[in-house]
Amino acid sequence: MIDGRTGWVGRDRGRVCESRDMLNLLDDFPVHQTAEPVAHPATADPNVYDRTWFNGYTDTGDAYFGVGLAVYPHRGIIDGAFSTVRDGRQHAFFASGRAPLERTDTRIGPFRVEVVEPMRSMRVVLDDNETGLACDLTFTARTAPIEEARQTLWTGTRRMLDTTRFDQFGRWTGTIVDPDGEIAVDADRWLGTKDRSWGVRPVGPQAPTAPGPVPHVFFLWAPLHWDDHITHAIFFDDAEGRPLVREALTAPLFAHADDFGDPAIARDTRMATATHDVTYEPGTRRAARTVIELVPHAGSTRRIELTPTLRFQMKGLGYNHPTRGHGQWHGELSLAAETYDLASLDPLAIDNLHIQQVVTATDGERTGIGVLEQLATGAHPPAGFHDFFDGA
Repeated sequence: MIDGRTGWVGRDRGRVCESRDMLNLLDDFPVHQTAEPVAHPATADPNVYDRTWFNGYTDTGDAYFGVGLAVYPHRGIIDGAFSTVRDGRQHAFFASGRAPLERTDTRIGPFRVEVVEPMRSMRVVLDDNETGLACDLTFTARTAPIEEARQTLWTGTRRMLDTTRFDQFGRWTGTIVDPDGEIAVDADRWLGTKDRSWGVRPVGPQAPTAPGPVPHVFFLWAPLHWDDHITHAIFFDDAEGRPLVREALTAPLFAHADDFGDPAIARDTRMATATHDVTYEPGTRRAARTVIELVPHAGSTRRIELTPTLRFQMKGLGYNHPTRGHGQWHGELSLAAETYDLASLDPLAIDNLHIQQVVTATDGERTGIGVLEQLATGAHPPAGFHDFFDGA
């Protein structure tokens, strides 16, 4: 029944929902897409998520950090991570807890991500804690927001992935402390990418289903900084190498965040398509050399060669992590930390397949720097992978 005095929806003496508990600060803005408060996702899929992700790296490609924070509304979980790499060692901090209904509250114990100015500046803070990792970092955008094409992938009749994502390229300032010492992060040397995505993707424990095909993923993501512009390319292939997603673009780099004006105005140029050609390190599924071609609607194809300088294991931000994976319940508040000696990791272990590499880029006339993210699971004959765990 509905009690007109309280707004409660109940049955007998039980109370199913109290609508007053669903409001949060964002409900005061004209942002609603349904008749529900913002706290209610439009889908009941338990895999719904909302994530902020960053990377940062030096312009010489010798140091890197990654940041992730996500809310899983139907699981009632918020989790985040911060991870650094230099000199062959990667340190990772993990935090997980109960998600607040207030969507503007992005704190998990000592860790938080703050929106300083939407689409222009964000701050990542990890206060001193027992793990030995801490930071106070500010990201300032140098591109207008770039919306990637909506990515929808299916497993049989089930929509496995359905996400919207936008990216911004920029610079970092601040400080980092990890078990190997302190790092000064200077805007003249530290570049990076902000990645905001939301929708549905596999997170947390999955519902049991009948046995199906062996899982397959082939994914490349290549955001690159050049002197006065950026390039970006995204690839999903099926098991035979046929394109599921092909997207490539360029966009201008601005000296200051205010220079690009209204962030709602797109300033990117979309290519007709893109191609990739990856040469793998023997015994691994990671690139030793990659060639990406950006094919415009008119004019000449741009050929970009990528050479890795540093490797980052994405499990340091929870991706495919055996115990700290995304959307896992660890209690009201749980912190953890790990350190990896990169040279000693098994490159074909399932939790080590998902990586980013800092790469130098050249198109024959210019040089740039960025990252190449790679994930290849299952057989992929075009790459020479014929079993789930074989390497090049």
